[in-house]
Amino acid sequence: MTIYRSHVLVCGGTPCVLKGARTLKDLLLKEIERYQLSDEIRVVETGCLGPCDDGPVLIVYPEGAMYSKLKPTDILKIVEHHLLKGRIVEELVFRERKSSAGALQGSAVPLEQEKYLSLQKRVVLRNCGRINPDSIDEYIANNGYLALGQAVTTLTSDQVVKIVADSKLQGRGGAGFPTGLKWSFTAKTTSDQKYIICNADEGEPGTFKDRLIMEGDPHGIIEGMAIAGYAVGASQGIIYIRGEYGLSIERMKNAIKQATDYGLLGKKILGTEFNFEIDVRSGAGAYVCGEETALIESLEGNRGEPRVKPPFPGIAGLWGKPTIVNNVETLANIAPIILNGPEWFRSIGTENCPGTKVFTMLGDINNQGLVEVPMGITLREIVYEVGGGIPGGRGFKMAQTGGTSGGCLPSEFLDMPMDYDTLSKVGSALGSGAMLIIDDTHCIVDVLKSFMKFFCHESCGKCTPCREGTTRLYEIVLALSEGTATDTEIQLLKELSGAMQLSALCGLGQSAPNSLLTCLNFFADEFQAHLNGQCPSGICKNLTIESEAV
Repeated sequence: MTIYRSHVLVCGGTPCVLKGARTLKDLLLKEIERYQLSDEIRVVETGCLGPCDDGPVLIVYPEGAMYSKLKPTDILKIVEHHLLKGRIVEELVFRERKSSAGALQGSAVPLEQEKYLSLQKRVVLRNCGRINPDSIDEYIANNGYLALGQAVTTLTSDQVVKIVADSKLQGRGGAGFPTGLKWSFTAKTTSDQKYIICNADEGEPGTFKDRLIMEGDPHGIIEGMAIAGYAVGASQGIIYIRGEYGLSIERMKNAIKQATDYGLLGKKILGTEFNFEIDVRSGAGAYVCGEETALIESLEGNRGEPRVKPPFPGIAGLWGKPTIVNNVETLANIAPIILNGPEWFRSIGTENCPGTKVFTMLGDINNQGLVEVPMGITLREIVYEVGGGIPGGRGFKMAQTGGTSGGCLPSEFLDMPMDYDTLSKVGSALGSGAMLIIDDTHCIVDVLKSFMKFFCHESCGKCTPCREGTTRLYEIVLALSEGTATDTEIQLLKELSGAMQLSALCGLGQSAPNSLLTCLNFFADEFQAHLNGQCPSGICKNLTIESEAV
């Protein structure tokens, strides 16, 4: 086995790939060969390293120096000065930006000492950016499939369910339903066939965490699914991936083949009586198929529309058989919980919402990208310490948590803990993990117009509250932006939103008004200004700018 003095980890997540990471990787290999360093330097394409907006990104170990925003000329410098002469190219090192709130300036120190990572706790992303996602050997070398081995050889199915239940892991797809409780329903149901479905149909605007988890650690998902299958008595798994996620599909299929070749999927896994296989299916881009019963309808070859519940999928799901549907991030937590125990998991985060949460940070924030932080971290810490603050010294106006279906929180909530329980009390949610930051140059009504147009477009039309409600909400917000809405219509917004939350068939219609209701509550002055024919930000056409905002 070759011992290398340095490892260069090149980010292979989609954002960096789109910015030319693979071209830079080829140049890097060429330069290493030119300097005759091939026997000393190993180059590995990994999953997402985190700071997506700063790509292409690479890390050189053992120094831990992260280089960002790379160009071909930068690669030449890194090879000549760092890899050949051992001198870090400090002007290329990833640095935190100085925010208007005084976040720390970056310095050319090892990545582990940077504030960007010091507040993070990587459980789900434990292997992303550290191993080659196309290598099952590297996954196994980092305790991969050890949890599956322990589960099927030393634990009963009931014990596995209890461990997950005792961990208090909540579903990370949006609803936050207790994972162990969901598994227990299916485990107790007798059937000749049960299914485990990984919901990777990530359609929430601004959300890309599941894509990058699959790209960076596909075997982590497979191991979690196999453990779930053993726990509830399922023999078939299906990964339903958004069709646009080409790299995710490629890496998941490759990982399934490798795991099957190693006897970690298929018949009599690890010499036991446990059988489990996994297939990949791609979706066609319908947002509503992120809802578990609409996803199941799609898998059965039908139009993606939600079912009336009960019965719930855990009792009668795919083809009428008991079916567990778990999100990518949820399944990525399973192996660490089995390996380390439920007490370890509960030691992270808060008492009622333990563990970590993966966020995709975007919008008006310096460090856009993928982060994983303990539950209970405050919004201020995420925005101003992990996220590096607001660009250009502008002020914070609001954060939308949980994607477009989440609530919008003003600056008064910057010190609020980010967990399921706390956010639900103010009409918001963690949801899909998208964190959209809006600065004080934006118009709330204009932003809401975009949100409402999305839901109007994506409603499947099966139930009247959502089909008609999303259309009417958009029409009224559009009228507000044009200065033609009335006081009566503002009241109608509230009444219609409440009716949708109570009567819509699925989560799409129920959550579509969340952003609108929170904005009506926290930014009432902007709505009133638009009723008076004024746009405080001067963005909405045909409206004047309030004198105090000029």
